[in-house]
Amino acid sequence: MLKKIAVVVAVLIAGVLLFAATRPDTFGVQRSATIKAPPEKIFALVNDLQQWRSWSPYENKDPAMKRTFTGPPAGKGAAYAWEGNKEVGQGRMEISGTTPPNLVTIQLDFIKPFEGHNRVDFRIEPQGDTTQVTWAMNGPAPYITKLMSIFVDMDKMIGRDFEVGLANLKAAAEK
Repeated sequence: MLKKIAVVVAVLIAGVLLFAATRPDTFGVQRSATIKAPPEKIFALVNDLQQWRSWSPYENKDPAMKRTFTGPPAGKGAAYAWEGNKEVGQGRMEISGTTPPNLVTIQLDFIKPFEGHNRVDFRIEPQGDTTQVTWAMNGPAPYITKLMSIFVDMDKMIGRDFEVGLANLKAAAEK
């Protein structure tokens, strides 16, 4: 009986591991918000990494987080490294390109708790007297990410943070 249970468990584990291998090789998370502020004001809040403390949802997850800013104060080459608790981990981001006042592209590299290398885009599009802001993150999905995605909905998990961040960005820009 114990042998049959072990075989069933082994088959189930093998099935999960094989299913994970069939998952997509990339992932993407995206959220949008409408903000009643000009694109230039929103762009300034996103393009200056030191301004992120006023709206980023990750800033409040660890008040003792260590932050290091390098490069120019804003725009291409501006970089921000952090090291914090288990909720924020450790990593670095650098603005890799901008098209004022419509686009900020960031290279986002996580070190802990899992290594990851992603691209983040903030698209800022005027729509009459409001502005549509889209926060998108895309990257490769290594096997461990594929395996985790079976049990954890990455879109919901990261998407909630993006929703909070966009709400904070809206509040900051509409002041």
